[in-house]
Amino acid sequence: MTESTHSAMIITCEHGGNRIPEQYRHLFLSCSELLKSHRGFDPGALVLARGFAKAFEAPLLSATVSRLLVDLNRSISHPRLHSHVIRSLPEPIRQGIVERHYLPYWRAAERMVSQGIAERRQVVHISCHSFTPELNAVVRSADIGLLYNPTRAGEKVLCGRWKAALKLIAPDIQVRRNYPYEGRNDGLTSRLRKQWPPEAYLGIEVEINQKFVTGSGRRWAALQQELARSLQLALANQST
Repeated sequence: MTESTHSAMIITCEHGGNRIPEQYRHLFLSCSELLKSHRGFDPGALVLARGFAKAFEAPLLSATVSRLLVDLNRSISHPRLHSHVIRSLPEPIRQGIVERHYLPYWRAAERMVSQGIAERRQVVHISCHSFTPELNAVVRSADIGLLYNPTRAGEKVLCGRWKAALKLIAPDIQVRRNYPYEGRNDGLTSRLRKQWPPEAYLGIEVEINQKFVTGSGRRWAALQQELARSLQLALANQST
């Protein structure tokens, strides 16, 4: 399966794992359960990202370092760039983490977008994430979230078409737009939007409910195929 559009496609996954580099592991000795939780990483997100990259023959940028060390989907100035474990450390140590793990990732994302725009004039960036079914005793009322900036027409139209395509292919799946988070919140796609105009860059975050990852393996596998197929249809409609 390949994209049916004249746009370049890039796939990223900012929270693909809960790995803590050896030099920082002593700081997380009491955090084993936290690292395994949704606060440590996005279960299923990296599997989804790899599936998209294969289906669309698109470049993939992913990270497996835990967001508890440094959150790659936060801007450099965000107060929660680091978890409580890291925030109390001296500034030189925090800066070292940023230089080793954060800046290389963001610079790589910028290079991928720049190259895609140079080659195809427009980039569709799919950033893969997942969300916990329940947060603070509130059950999330969606299976899939499509996050975008509603002031950018291309992103709004693409997500509308993707949602419609998913309804045709998988009518049992509940899809909501800009849920459980707002697509224009602080993060990688928001930063990239500031660097390139709407006609050149479309940044979409896809959020999957983690109940599929921890539930039936068959349904999880089917959902990955449905997401890729529906995105292919949405992109084909986008280019007509």
